[in-house]
Amino acid sequence: MIAAETASQNSFVLLQIGARRFALPAGMVAELAPPVRLHKFPHTSPSVAGVIVRRRHIVPVYDAGPLLVGKSSSGQQFYLIARRDFGGAAELGAILVSGECEMATGEMRPESDRPAYVAGTLAVGDESLDVLNLEALLASAAQAGALARAEAQS
Repeated sequence: MIAAETASQNSFVLLQIGARRFALPAGMVAELAPPVRLHKFPHTSPSVAGVIVRRRHIVPVYDAGPLLVGKSSSGQQFYLIARRDFGGAAELGAILVSGECEMATGEMRPESDRPAYVAGTLAVGDESLDVLNLEALLASAAQAGALARAEAQS
């Protein structure tokens, strides 16, 4: 394995959702977009907050706040745009983040007693951050939203 591949495997983007910080593998992050108009429309996908138009692409925006911190993200939002593997095809998707992001390097430690959307933990200074598995996070958020919607209807 060449040094650049090793460096990218050990690089992470640190992001803030609510009062907590998390990490995503840097290789899947396309960009951090500034606050732009979030287009909302009627739909039944509980984790989708809406869409943004970025570089002539319609990008779905997901609110992971309810699952990760117990409440929807609010306030001034940035959009962390990531590449997703969606049914074998690459697609862009964004999650709402509460502010600036930063880069960090380190070794991710696998964790077996964490939810499926946590791939492991990353030590950054005195802090231990959950490294998110974006695909599992979005699937878990969709399931949690569907359950909440079903409970509200009954």
